[in-house]
Amino acid sequence: MLSDAVAALRCPVCQGVFHIKEAQQSSLTCGSGHIFDAAKQGYFNLLTGKGTVFEADTADMVAARYRFLDAGHYSALTEAVAGAAAVALRRPGGLVLDAGTGTGHYLHAVIQETGATAIGMDISKFALRRAARLNPEAPNLVWDIWRPLPMADHSADVVMVVFAPRNPAEFARVIRPGGKLIVVTPRPGHLAEIAARTGMLGIEEGKEERLADTMRGHFGPATSHCLDVPLTLSGQEVADLAYMGPAGHHLRREQLSGLTGSGGSVATTAKFRISVFTAENPEF
Repeated sequence: MLSDAVAALRCPVCQGVFHIKEAQQSSLTCGSGHIFDAAKQGYFNLLTGKGTVFEADTADMVAARYRFLDAGHYSALTEAVAGAAAVALRRPGGLVLDAGTGTGHYLHAVIQETGATAIGMDISKFALRRAARLNPEAPNLVWDIWRPLPMADHSADVVMVVFAPRNPAEFARVIRPGGKLIVVTPRPGHLAEIAARTGMLGIEEGKEERLADTMRGHFGPATSHCLDVPLTLSGQEVADLAYMGPAGHHLRREQLSGLTGSGGSVATTAKFRISVFTAENPEF
């Protein structure tokens, strides 16, 4: 299965086809001789030149995300994403790209449900260390989603983007005609009871319309549904929730103490929108 995924990859230097020795799984090599060795933790860093200007999630942010997701707080979302992907991965040999895979949590659910060939990409090597352990059957790649993706044209059946950057033109290029782009975004009111006190950004109105605008010309209109997940969280869990997202780049853990007040817990609601776009234009 790993070789099937590697066959869809392209060398970021020359766009040549990659090969991997299944027995060792330690190097990606193209026909021009460019070699990318796996880190000892199992992921591959394909970034070349100056790498990326974007700030990757830190080890502490990734650890917070792992604890929160592993506790099952977002299990309803995980099941919904896996179900949406499964519908689009019915044909034999289907391939799914998780763009912004993080710890590999959502991709793992898709692999477990569908058995699909999979690729994970993220800019955080700390996240990919965990993703490589969770999804060893998938190549897990350090990559900047804003750059041209190191994949062949029309090679993916599904691209998943769960709270991650979106590159519509590149997604349209790598998804086969009729394939699906699954995007998960927060809705207004998402975690409202704790957002202000933790420094998390609020969700502005009109986000759905702006998402549709960015996809226009690359994908057909989306089908979407809303998912509300009620949560009751301890102080530690609230701190993890705040720290695992963008706010973690400018917060310190000690700033998040005492967030639940005297009651010891806080009730809130996670509000998600799952949008599924269809790739219709093979000329990207």
